[in-house]
Amino acid sequence: MYIKKRLLTVVLSGLLLTACTPLVKDEVAYPEDVTKPKLSQYELNVISEKIYQNETSGDPKNLMFWSTNENFASLGIGHFIWYPAGEPKRFDETFPAMIDYYVANKVQVPAWLLHARKIGAPWRDRATFERARQDREFQQLKMLLMNTKALQTQFFFDRLHASIPEIVKYVAPQYRKHIVNNYNALAATKGGWYPLIDYINFKGKGIKATERYNNQGWGLLQVLKNMRPVQAGPFALMEFSRSAKEILQRRVRNSPPERNEQRWLKGWMKRVNGYATPIL
Repeated sequence: MYIKKRLLTVVLSGLLLTACTPLVKDEVAYPEDVTKPKLSQYELNVISEKIYQNETSGDPKNLMFWSTNENFASLGIGHFIWYPAGEPKRFDETFPAMIDYYVANKVQVPAWLLHARKIGAPWRDRATFERARQDREFQQLKMLLMNTKALQTQFFFDRLHASIPEIVKYVAPQYRKHIVNNYNALAATKGGWYPLIDYINFKGKGIKATERYNNQGWGLLQVLKNMRPVQAGPFALMEFSRSAKEILQRRVRNSPPERNEQRWLKGWMKRVNGYATPIL
């Protein structure tokens, strides 16, 4: 145990981290001498509204969405993924963990939602989902999501923090310092938490084997690795934005033609262009 903690301390040396609230389920433990980051309520509110606009265009109807091209529902301001029972889980399923986070934070959650968390989304497909829009349970969940935007953002933030040791341990040793330094630069930059939080929610960690085209991922790991070395300050935001654009363009080039991912690229570019300018 001592060796394991010591190794993680070495790998994460220099990470800019200060104290935080409840942890995400299955979080990788940090060494006892490393504290967690914390966002102010103001920062949480500003970032949550920005993510809400990114994912829903400010329309509450879009808080609960099911794409015609997917086998899962997308819920909340960050469009958490929730699969029905029996569906293959290509992407990280995040909504069951969000339900657990509600419980941990003493948010009142309907009994049906607690039950469904154990078995899968209550809609077997998109058609069932759309027919359910006026149902009592659907409306209950929509109201819960609308009233907890800041807490959802805190979940994203905790998930970001929990992902850093996973990302660092995943890559080859020669890339670790580069990734940690670029992460630190963003973390120490005014407005730098927003692109980090938004991107990991938007495109994941970048370590899942099924989130690859031509063996190339598109998550936070790939963006941090693709960045040029930066120091804290405005250039760190611009460089993160530039790198994210390159990684997403590469994803589209590598994607299967039948998925027609080119149709999403304009919106993706608009979103990551916004990372270059601090919102706080």
